[in-house]
Amino acid sequence: MGSVAMDDIREIVTRASREAGYADLYLQTGASHSTLFEDGRMDTVSSSESDGLGARVIKGLNTVYSHRAGTSARSAALALREAVSNAGLGLAVPDADDAAPLLEADAIAPSPDVSFFKDLDRELRSDCRYVSQVTFRFRVSSKSVLIVRGDGTLAADRRDYTTFAAHVVLEKDGALETGYEARSLMTGPGSFWNDADAGDIARNALRRGLLMLDAVPCPAGNMTILMDGSAGGTMIHEACGHGLEADIVQKDFSAFRDRIGEQVASPLVTIIDDATQAGMYGAFKFDDEGTPAESTILIKDGILMRYMTDILSARIGGLPLSGNGRRESYQHQPMPRMSNTFVAAGTSCFEEMIGGVGRGLLVKKMGGGEVNPTSGDFVFYVSEGYMIENGKAGRAVKGATLIGNGPEALKNIVAVGTNLVMDPGTCGKSGQSVPVTDGQPTILISNLTVGGSDTGDDS
Repeated sequence: MGSVAMDDIREIVTRASREAGYADLYLQTGASHSTLFEDGRMDTVSSSESDGLGARVIKGLNTVYSHRAGTSARSAALALREAVSNAGLGLAVPDADDAAPLLEADAIAPSPDVSFFKDLDRELRSDCRYVSQVTFRFRVSSKSVLIVRGDGTLAADRRDYTTFAAHVVLEKDGALETGYEARSLMTGPGSFWNDADAGDIARNALRRGLLMLDAVPCPAGNMTILMDGSAGGTMIHEACGHGLEADIVQKDFSAFRDRIGEQVASPLVTIIDDATQAGMYGAFKFDDEGTPAESTILIKDGILMRYMTDILSARIGGLPLSGNGRRESYQHQPMPRMSNTFVAAGTSCFEEMIGGVGRGLLVKKMGGGEVNPTSGDFVFYVSEGYMIENGKAGRAVKGATLIGNGPEALKNIVAVGTNLVMDPGTCGKSGQSVPVTDGQPTILISNLTVGGSDTGDDS
């Protein structure tokens, strides 16, 4: 890295920030390697690189953004010149001829060889004669970022991500069912296998598929829902978390607008967004605006405390920065995004919670779904669930959906367990995807609508 070039760039960003109110430069190098194993062979092996930078000027409440491929001083000067010009600033940005990268790319480790996947495939097929197809996906990526802020601060971070996923298709007497399991961590592939077991992941996918082969149709109606910690924090993330992002609040798309200090959930509920948890899929040292990561209490004992902010939404609303300014890549502007978001553990034990349920649904794993961010209304699919009768879990059911409203569901939580489980994934918003982790302990919701394929009508 040429120190003169970087010093000049920092000076330009500082002057632009002083004149407009705020400016920054975001540099990124990234690489990824993906493997798809299917039908007993390597189906696809792909690699990609993404190096570039983006210059941003915020003048008043208006944002100007310009991005360029590459991380050289030449690219930085071009992006800064365009952003400064389009913002109407009287600031000259000199030419830069240096094509050397200001931020170097890091090498990433390769995927496991084909024998790794073939051995797992054979193991699953030998364990169960109903297996008709096995698919494994392995992806490793690395991203290094450098943020040059208008106050002269340089914030650097490297983020390594690894994911292994197993998908199994089973056929029995003409019926097809699938099982899926995945593990994602913010770590390189060498360390990934210290905390993830490929065999366990594959066998869990097989187990879930086998359950669905023998599952009965889920009855429909209003029920008590016991959502196990292993279900994942999908409901909290989708039906509640997005409504706590400041840009959603400021666009009047949130049921939590103007409710700071109000009781918005059961007194048993505390929700935290914490990017400082090392190794979690949504962790980082600095967000993509250079703000240090924080642990932010969003809801405490049911009372709404804060929203998640980036620099722009904090300026618009006069809100404190929470370190949630995130972006998919240098081609995108940052916005408030969740990191590792979870319901804090409570004090109730599983046996106590299930024992008090006369009739309900035990949800062990959530699937996808849909959410209306304005109202918080949601429909979520249950990929593993069991009927509860007289305080005991019974047969597995299929075709179950949870239908309700996020803010209302928060109010109807009557018990929170001790077994906090964190579930990683990818969150999409406004065309951008970022790694996140959602989590919850086992929670008991007193009243939720269950959609199912069995209405109990025998006519």
